[in-house]
Amino acid sequence: MPNTLVRIRGRLLLIFGPVLAIGTASALLALTAAYAGWHTDQMRALAAVLGVMIALFAIVLFYLQTGQRRAADVALHGIEARVDSIVDSAMDAIITVDADQRVILFNKAAEQVFNHPRSAVLGQPLEMLMPEAMRGSHREHVRRFGATGSTARRMGDQTVLMGQRAGGEVFPIEASISQHSEDGRRFFTVILRDVTERVRAGAELRRSRDELRELASAAISVREQEKSRVARELHDELAQALTALKMDVNWLKERLPSGAESLSPKLESMQNMLDTTVKATRRISSDLRPLMLDDLGLIPATEWLVNNFTERSGIACEFAVDPPDLELQDPHATAIFRILQESLTNVVRHARATRVNITLDASNDELALRVRDNGCGFAAGDPRKPNSYGLVGLRERAYLLDGEIKVDTAPGKGTVIEVCIPWRKAPSAA
Repeated sequence: MPNTLVRIRGRLLLIFGPVLAIGTASALLALTAAYAGWHTDQMRALAAVLGVMIALFAIVLFYLQTGQRRAADVALHGIEARVDSIVDSAMDAIITVDADQRVILFNKAAEQVFNHPRSAVLGQPLEMLMPEAMRGSHREHVRRFGATGSTARRMGDQTVLMGQRAGGEVFPIEASISQHSEDGRRFFTVILRDVTERVRAGAELRRSRDELRELASAAISVREQEKSRVARELHDELAQALTALKMDVNWLKERLPSGAESLSPKLESMQNMLDTTVKATRRISSDLRPLMLDDLGLIPATEWLVNNFTERSGIACEFAVDPPDLELQDPHATAIFRILQESLTNVVRHARATRVNITLDASNDELALRVRDNGCGFAAGDPRKPNSYGLVGLRERAYLLDGEIKVDTAPGKGTVIEVCIPWRKAPSAA
């Protein structure tokens, strides 16, 4: 546009400049001759000299205008060459289309991505670079973008974009689009990259995570089964054997012969040791896995856990469940119990709290466990302490069931641990 105006101004100056200059000079010459009383021959000679000077002046001006135009053309060609060089050296594919969505720019990276030579694409509809299924909606998407007036935006925020190579291969792309106007015409530029490897790596990573999740879930299940077996053996065999032994010692104590009173303190010591051992066995058994979790269900086991926590720590603890008759099966029951158990252990070890509130809510599609204490809290951004795996263990158990854990805490503000686990409520019996 600027070069066109320069050329028009130069031509007008060449055509009308001398005419206007001569006309103006002739008028001034006539006035001067009338005032000075010159003769006709004197006026003709002077007019000829002035005409030559004006013509030379017009030629000089035209040359200057032409020189400026040439300089502008050279500068413009230089800018265009630099832009072309930058576009062609870009690692991302760059494609520009006109308002009719026909390709007018196709850089070298685009040739490599789509396996099309530039000559085969220029002037063709952009749709030739897309899979058949996407061609119908693409034109409307670009039209709506043009109507928004936005200069640029990312493409494919809600859907995966796909391109199509010359051989028909469909591949995923990441793209952004921009628009600009030139001489009243609108152009759209798309910058895109082939993300096939990234998508493939992401799929491999998800597959690996799924396999690790299955492996970890299986390992936890086996571990819980082993804990349950050991706990039941401790409770049913060792604890019962110790109880029987305690009864035998008590029987002997009651039947000591006369003259054997010196044995009574020893039997008393043995009886006390057996009492302590039985209690320790039952405690170890419960810590491994409360048998009531398998025999009675989650809610009775949780109530036992809360009462036991209060007795051992002296920290007041309240527990509420909705609905009250909630019944959960493994692995959800075990996960909720273990997460609560670890949370209460963290309260005892770190929180310095005096009160804990626990709620367990179950909707049709989610389990929500919330543990709130009034302790000292901590800075959530602080690095994890060495050999401290409390929160890591909570996250692992929730992750294995596609759940998540949120920790809301601050120094001096207490801590809230909220666990949300997807869960599909079993239909009630008719």
